[in-house]
Amino acid sequence: MLVPRERIVRWFENYGTRHGAFDLVVREGRLVALAPDGAVAEAALPFAQAYDGPPEIASLREAAASEVCWGVLLVRKGGFAVAGGVTAEPVLSKVGQRHVQGRTKAGGQSQQRFARRRDNQARQAYEAAADHAHRILVGELGGVDVLVCGGDRAAVDAVLSDPRLATVESRRTDLWLPVPDPRRAVLDRAVADAWSLRVSVREC
Repeated sequence: MLVPRERIVRWFENYGTRHGAFDLVVREGRLVALAPDGAVAEAALPFAQAYDGPPEIASLREAAASEVCWGVLLVRKGGFAVAGGVTAEPVLSKVGQRHVQGRTKAGGQSQQRFARRRDNQARQAYEAAADHAHRILVGELGGVDVLVCGGDRAAVDAVLSDPRLATVESRRTDLWLPVPDPRRAVLDRAVADAWSLRVSVREC
């Protein structure tokens, strides 16, 4: 689950209420809570950064605000969104919509014609997304340390196949954001999710 930095202390308090007083250790770059009933909670910093501070929730919370040069790229056939910065507040962002024709039930040559049109529209949309991703993440930011993606996997892969984005693509994390067609509110939510801590719980 994704837990915003401002809620992580309360999350551990609720964990303690459910599972009892727990011990904290730092293990493999994560803060781990070991409860007396056998439950184990692991909290990882945003953008897959390793935590190497003391076994304290407050210290983890502070580390979650550390500056990192980041990027977020969301792509679906209906549009794209890209943002980047060094803190939780994006320095630059762009949201764009592109019309890609829906599928048709027509057959024969009409179906082939519609399919070619859809493919052309999708290609133009991905090229526009790549242009803005390059402008923001490479041109303006000078590259990113981490990249979080979301939307449609095939669409994101198509955009990141642009040779200009090779260094950006190499910075992708394994966090995937299953978002609808990107709009400003969707991008804002995605950035907040990218900056959230990733917490997992194993219960006996």
